[in-house]
Amino acid sequence: MSKITIGRQFCGPPNSGNGGYVCGVLSKGLDGPVTAVLRAPIPLDSELNLETRGGANVLLGEADAVIGQGGPATQALPEPPPAPSLEAARAAAERHIGLTNRVHPICFTCGTGREEGDGLRVLPGQLEGAETGLVACTWTPHRNFAAADGTVGAEVVWAALDCPGYFAWVEKEGRHGALLGTMTGEVVAPVRAGEEYIVLAWPILKDGRKEIAGTALFDAQGRLMARSHQVWIVLGPRPATAAPAAEAAGA
Repeated sequence: MSKITIGRQFCGPPNSGNGGYVCGVLSKGLDGPVTAVLRAPIPLDSELNLETRGGANVLLGEADAVIGQGGPATQALPEPPPAPSLEAARAAAERHIGLTNRVHPICFTCGTGREEGDGLRVLPGQLEGAETGLVACTWTPHRNFAAADGTVGAEVVWAALDCPGYFAWVEKEGRHGALLGTMTGEVVAPVRAGEEYIVLAWPILKDGRKEIAGTALFDAQGRLMARSHQVWIVLGPRPATAAPAAEAAGA
């Protein structure tokens, strides 16, 4: 068993860890594609336990409650569509919905309020001429996220693949509000700081409150670097706020 802390820098929602980042943490030390399942919000700035059980990584919170688990993939990874050009991906990023609407401004992956080197600023938008929901952008990993040899850790690559799947469904359906439940992913080639990459995401299937998406990372020549299959859980309507007593009585 080892101790791990997810710092506030790596948030998704304001008070919870970024789903893709934590799934990437759960993938470390495992060969081949990994399926990571998130079972509870991830506490920030709190010491958590990370242990191995039956060949899987398990993240534990208070009273050893399971927060997430990652093990050998149980889900086949989808073949991604062809990579768009760098120019087309850059143009798509200019249509990112978060640039004109408040979505998740502090999110480690897609927060428009985060500075380069603090957040990833992966900001996908609708790809021109493509089916609705096929979104793209470019991403140049900052050196702050690289090891001494210039490569970027799996947890950061998985984080970069996270939110684009959400935005694929936002573009397709025009609605907001979903949480990452399961992510199957693999990094197939080293990702390096300072190089410009292409991020692509697309909706696959809607099943009740589940929205399934695929995401992929390509180099500038269109070679696949990493990919994922995601299950998002759409949030239900918020409960109505109870009216003050006087108002309820017709005052």
